[in-house]
Order: sequence, then C-alpha cells, then structure tokens
Amino acid sequence: MRRCPSSSPEKATGIVQAFARFLLSQHSPALRCIIHSDDIALHYPLIVDFAELLDFDPALAQLLFSHPADVLPLFDQAARLSQGIVIDGTEGYEGSCGPKEFVHVRVDVAGSPLESPETFPSIGRLRVKHRGILVTVKGTVIRSGAVKMIEGERGSKFCEGTSFQFVADTIVCHDYQEIKIQESTHVLGVGCIPRSIPIILLDDLVDVVKAGDDVIVTGVLSAKWSSDLRDVRCDLDPMIISNHVRRTNELKSEIEIPDDIIRKFEQFWSDFKDTPLKGRNAILRGICPQVFGLFTVKLAVALTIIGGVQYVDASGTKVRGESHLLLVGDPGTGKSQFLKFAAKLCNRSVITTGLGSTSAGLTVTAVKDGGEWMLEAGALVLADGGLCCIDEFDRFDIVLVLLDTKNPEWDLVVSSHILSEKGESEREKDDTEDLARTTVRMLESLIRLAQAHARLMFRNEVTLLDAIAAILCIESSMTTSAIVDTVGNALHSNFTDNPDQECILLSESLVIFLEDYRISIN
Repeated sequence: MRRCPSSSPEKATGIVQAFARFLLSQHSPALRCIIHSDDIALHYPLIVDFAELLDFDPALAQLLFSHPADVLPLFDQAARLSQGIVIDGTEGYEGSCGPKEFVHVRVDVAGSPLESPETFPSIGRLRVKHRGILVTVKGTVIRSGAVKMIEGERGSKFCEGTSFQFVADTIVCHDYQEIKIQESTHVLGVGCIPRSIPIILLDDLVDVVKAGDDVIVTGVLSAKWSSDLRDVRCDLDPMIISNHVRRTNELKSEIEIPDDIIRKFEQFWSDFKDTPLKGRNAILRGICPQVFGLFTVKLAVALTIIGGVQYVDASGTKVRGESHLLLVGDPGTGKSQFLKFAAKLCNRSVITTGLGSTSAGLTVTAVKDGGEWMLEAGALVLADGGLCCIDEFDRFDIVLVLLDTKNPEWDLVVSSHILSEKGESEREKDDTEDLARTTVRMLESLIRLAQAHARLMFRNEVTLLDAIAAILCIESSMTTSAIVDTVGNALHSNFTDNPDQECILLSESLVIFLEDYRISIN
C-alpha cells in the first residue's frame, strides 16, 4: 500500500505551496482569465501539461503520478490560492470580478513520459497494479449517459446526543455524467473482442464528448459495485474517474489545413496544368496500391471519401452530400483491402463486419445499466460525420439476387398480367412516376459524385470533366453500359497512359449515350 504524501497538514501545505509557485510561474495569464470571468458559480478548467510540470518540479510531478487521488484536490486548492496572489499583485485591479471557488486542474499527459505502455495501457490490459496511479487510456465513446446532479458535500452541526443537523445553504453539487469507451478495432488483432470501461465525468468535463468520438482519458482507476441482480454475485467493476479528456478525432469543419500543405497541392496541380487527369490518376494510384488496377473502383472510393456538398432543394428538403458505395463480388477481388485503406484515411471512421462492432450492431440499441435505460451507439452512429466501412455484410440467412435477364417471353407474360390488373391510363401514370423518381435519384447521385471529383481535382467549381467522371462511376454500377463496356468492367479496369486524350473519346461516347437516352425517354 502506497503511503499518502499528504498524511500530515505540513506535507499537504507544502504540496499546495509548491504547485502554487508553478502556476504563478507558468499559468498566470490563464489565472487572470478565470479571475475576470463573470460567472462565479461556473466550474473552470485549468489545463496543465505534465511534461511542463516535470521540468519545473520533478518531485511534485512524481507525487502527482503516484498519488493522484490525494494530490489533485491539493492542486485545486493551489489554484484557488494562486488567484488571490495574482489579484494582490495586479495594479489597478477594480475587483469587479474576483477569485473563483470552482477551479479544477486538468492534467494533459501528451508528449510526456506518461505515454509509455506502463501508464498508457490498452483498456483490455488494465489491471489492479494500475489502481491508485495516474493512468491514461484511449478508446471510442460507445455510450453517453445523461447529465445528472450529485451532492458533493454539505455542512452539518451537532445536535443533542450523537445526531447531526443539516445546515441550510451549504450543499455543494456537481454535474455528473457516465460514459463508456471501447478499444478501437484498428489496434486489435484478428478475432479479438474489444473491451470497454466506464468513465466518470464531473463538473466541466460533462458533455465535452459524444458517442463516436475517439478520446484519450487521463484519470484514476477505481472500482464500483456491479448492479444488484438476482442470483448474480455482486463484484467490483473497474472504472476510471477522469481528470482530463481529450478528443482526438476532429470533424471536417474543425480541421485547419496548414499553409505548407495548401502550397504543395497548388504546386502539384500546377505541374499537371496541361494534363489534369494524369495528375488525378497519380493520386488514385496511391489508393490501396497493393491492389493492381481496378481504376474505376479506386476512383469511386476516392469520390466516396471526399464527398460532395449538402444543399437544400426547392422544397426545402436537405439533400445529402455524401455518397454511398457498395462493393460486391467474388472472394479475393480486394474488397476488404479497399475498406481498410479507406478507414485509415478518415479522421473519424468505423470499420466493422456485418456482425457489428458493438452489441448495438449498426444503428443503436437501448440497454439497461444499473436500473437506468441508456442508448448505446452502433457502427453507423459512431461514424457520424465520418466514414463507416462494413465488411462481410452477411447477418442475412437468405440472399436472393434478382436480375433482369431481358427474356422476351417472360416480359410478355408479366406485361400481360399488369395490363389485365389495371387500365392503360393508370399504367402510363405509374411508368411516368417511376421514371421521374429514377431520374431524380440519378441526378442527385450525379451531382454528389461530380462535386466530389471537383474537390479531388482541387477546384471549387464543377466542370464537364467532373460530370464525365461521375457518369463513368454511375455507368459502372450497371450490368451493361455503352460507355464502360468500351474499357471493360470495373474489376478489369486499369489506369491508362493518356487519360486526358482518352477523355475526349469518352466525351464523344457520352454524347452518343445522351442522345440515345433522350430518344428512349421521348
């Protein structure tokens, strides 16, 4: 059993003073910001880098690592003490605000020795030896509970005898939330079951993450009694009382592309100014390079990852900008390789099999935990705003493939049956509605893919070239195609030596195709 470093008031005071010196030396601007805030009831975080503390005071950093449950409350005391010192040393301080009572020191271990495997174990390798020290775990949030209020402390006084009497207006309450994180499937071996662990969030940490976020949690490993179930032994279940939570998957809108990366893109496309499709194909060759050829598939994967632009149509309905891609085919054609590669490219991605990455499967499920119903996110929810890759999509018992083989005899029988069931006018109306719906869906897919191709080509405007590439992908989805059949099917499609020149020939084929399509619908 580790000896508590703050077992005496003198040692506790020494820890508070030592950390106050660190805060005044390294974090005075952050303290001033807290002091000048208006809300005195708010809980304020004070982010401290463990590496910075280790350089300033190695002994104090070691105490924090070995006894976080005892030292962190003293650090919070030091934060309150430091505010008063900052106020006393500030000339012209008007006192309109003042020191805040609820300041919590949050320790970020990024870039410090605490990122070693001993103090940064995977969730499945957490053991009793990690209890009591400052540990850090990484995972994906699969469950997010409701924010609750818990009572932290209350004042009381002796009454007659041995009882206590509650003192009014002395209750200190805290925001409380419980989440569950699961090991990322990216780091697990084949056949391994991902482990999960509950995380307790308090005060300013509540509601900072949601289901699907990849997070790094620093805190103290503890335990709680498992749910009281009939005929089930009540055990101690591990949990982590968090001190710091960092989200690692930034969404598209939050990503800032460095200027040097933008300049590299500009230089790249400048080099291929006269042959843009050759430049595009240079990028496509980098997609799943271990798979030979499959040009059409690589183009489709790239456009799906990049995505188009969400817009609102004339009726006010939001039309999604992301495309959906289904790869089906014989074993050994590289489908799983494309899924794994695509998942690695995205900041927020989930790759799973048809059996599901969590007990929630692909969507969401309601689970009962400790007498309370909670929603647990499935693969599609976890990948919201990112990419969801589903491999081996076979949770099906019967698979029926319906193909129109264009059998004239069968078509005659079916058409005769339809005509006998409904009148000619009704049939023509239904055919018109079906054609309209099909045309709209095709146009929406064409728009999404053309927008994505424009982004791939580092442009903000969609051109005829983008439309041709989009039509190529759509045509590749069909069993027979006047355009794609000229270069072979998707499995045998390969990169060409002169894509820009061949695009002219493809444009001519497209014109012929559109003429035929116009004649057919007229």
